[in-house]
Amino acid sequence: MATCRGIDVSAYQGTQNWASHKKDGVAFAFAKASEGQQTHDARFATHIKGIKAAGLVPGAYHFAWPNQDAAREASNYISAVTPYAGKGFCHWLDLERYGDGRNYAGRSASQIKAWVTRWVALVQEAFPGQRVGIYTSGDDVAAGRVPAGLPLWYPAYPWGAAAYSKAEAATQPKASGRTPLIWQFTSQPIDRSIAYLSAAELRAWAAGTDPEEDPMAGMTAQDIYDAVWKTDAVPAPTTSTTIKTNPTWAPVSVLADIVNRVRATETAVTAQAATIKTLVEALAKQDSAVDVDALVQRITDAIESVTVRLDADPQN
Repeated sequence: MATCRGIDVSAYQGTQNWASHKKDGVAFAFAKASEGQQTHDARFATHIKGIKAAGLVPGAYHFAWPNQDAAREASNYISAVTPYAGKGFCHWLDLERYGDGRNYAGRSASQIKAWVTRWVALVQEAFPGQRVGIYTSGDDVAAGRVPAGLPLWYPAYPWGAAAYSKAEAATQPKASGRTPLIWQFTSQPIDRSIAYLSAAELRAWAAGTDPEEDPMAGMTAQDIYDAVWKTDAVPAPTTSTTIKTNPTWAPVSVLADIVNRVRATETAVTAQAATIKTLVEALAKQDSAVDVDALVQRITDAIESVTVRLDADPQN
């Protein structure tokens, strides 16, 4: 499965060397823009300008307080990102519970889900044609706080500090049965994620184009081999002795038949050449003027000429 690499940053991270990140294979980067009803991240402008200047797929996220007003929080986020958003920009709602639960306090799962739906709708309205997704845990998904159909950026840290290669080699995780588009697999030494699209596919997706479904996705090499070579779909040769009971052959059987015919023809040609030479040598014993090699070549050329003409135009 194709993947690409990404990171996310906030005020907790200093100025980044985006050229170095890109050299390490990073294709996308998201920066915290806002939190709650009023807070803007102090380093958002610096981070997002660097991300865009490096040519990475850019995005921003808002840390949610679903026990506050959804419209005011959406407005807070929109005001922060409007100077930088555009085609190909990704928007994410960071839905995660503080350790003491203060941002979820007093809200049921269904109320939080309705809050998320409202926030997403307002951001989609503000940035038509741009992607809006959710960053959240498997616990939030399982609790019913996450609306269906939203692109999922999923945090799960099975190893602590880890290289991209380790996540790329691992099985794609599930978030309470849902398949994430992006997996944030470590926060050490920085938040690292992989997207389950190639860099080109992610850029196209961010721009509003859904990558074409791979018709061979999930197929093994053996599946492909069987589909190509073991499907009975080729008419049997007319010379087949079993044509009445086996009118169609699998391609692998046709190929084997062709190989056998070619080998038989090669054997016959070799025998024919030997016979011609034997006959010409016998003729030369009767007539010393006969040039054995020249006559053999003339006869061989004549046979090949007839064969080519018959193959090219069997009507003449």
